[in-house]
Amino acid sequence: MTRQKNLKALVRDRMARTGETYTTARRHVTAHAAEPGTHAPSTLVRDLLARAGVVAPHTGEPFTEAMLAGLGGGIGFLYAVFEYKGYPHPTMTIVAQHHPDPFVPAILDRLGCVTEATTTTSAKVADRRLAAALAANLPLVSTVDRSALPWLPQVDPAFGDPYPVSVVAADDDTVHFGDGHSLPRAEFAAGWAGRHKHAMLTVTGTPTADLPDAIRSAVATTVGHLTGPVLGHSFDTNFGLSGMDRLADALGDRTGRKGWTRLFATSTEWVLNRLHDCLEREYTAPGATRPLYADFLAEAAPVVGEARYTEAADLYRAAGARWSAVATRALGSADGAFADLHALVEPAIALEREAVAVLRGRPS
Repeated sequence: MTRQKNLKALVRDRMARTGETYTTARRHVTAHAAEPGTHAPSTLVRDLLARAGVVAPHTGEPFTEAMLAGLGGGIGFLYAVFEYKGYPHPTMTIVAQHHPDPFVPAILDRLGCVTEATTTTSAKVADRRLAAALAANLPLVSTVDRSALPWLPQVDPAFGDPYPVSVVAADDDTVHFGDGHSLPRAEFAAGWAGRHKHAMLTVTGTPTADLPDAIRSAVATTVGHLTGPVLGHSFDTNFGLSGMDRLADALGDRTGRKGWTRLFATSTEWVLNRLHDCLEREYTAPGATRPLYADFLAEAAPVVGEARYTEAADLYRAAGARWSAVATRALGSADGAFADLHALVEPAIALEREAVAVLRGRPS
């Protein structure tokens, strides 16, 4: 199926769903491919649902990136340091979005969308499944290796990871994605194979969940994972508010073996750049995803009739500004950076604690 033929099919499908004219439907379908977002998984689902003609029940318009980000779990915090044999220095990761549930399936599940997840080691089987889904005009997400997508910012090879893409059309030579990018078929095939096993998630049904219930469930999960068990074992100390405290302790520890002064004595520039990326672009939206989550809470507040969501939104917006200040300082001079960062992280954590207390309905 060529891209133009598939575009026409998408437009006709939206016309059938919404009753719009061809011109209006085409404008909606093509607009969402060009509209940028700040959080890749949420933007992907926003555009995928918009192309399918799905609208939010509280607005009659396509779901916003913020609403979908919040429904996917919104924010989280994982701080972890690993040492790998053969790697010249310890590695550090912060995941500021909700974790560890895969974000795209989490959004779709909470919306009540019927999905089908498939994997296969056979390239022929994978190609048949892809062709069938496209022929049926079903929204679909394929998981590829991030390194196969040259338009994305380059990351340290130690942090190469699976990356979801929304395929909207494909022919023998080219695969086209919902964000307007395309890739030679051979390069897509290479990135889709291997350890990703041609993973594909097909959306076979539109949202059925009650939106207020979905919002409340999402917020409860977010708060629960910021304050309590996530995995159910000792690694949980690296998550949520506890993980933030561990980061602050590591930044302020100048002598201990877990302090950054010792851990990254020979790789200070590396870890500072890594800290910036983790708070602004990797596994996150800018500001550790807090500004986007604030937008979600502000949009959700009237839907569920919760004034505390609005109060928490203000706190998370302030926390996001603090985390962005941390990221900015990380790109500055390395001299005294760890002490400066410790001083910046502490007030961000204080805002996080206050926001969680508000969402819990308790005095901060």
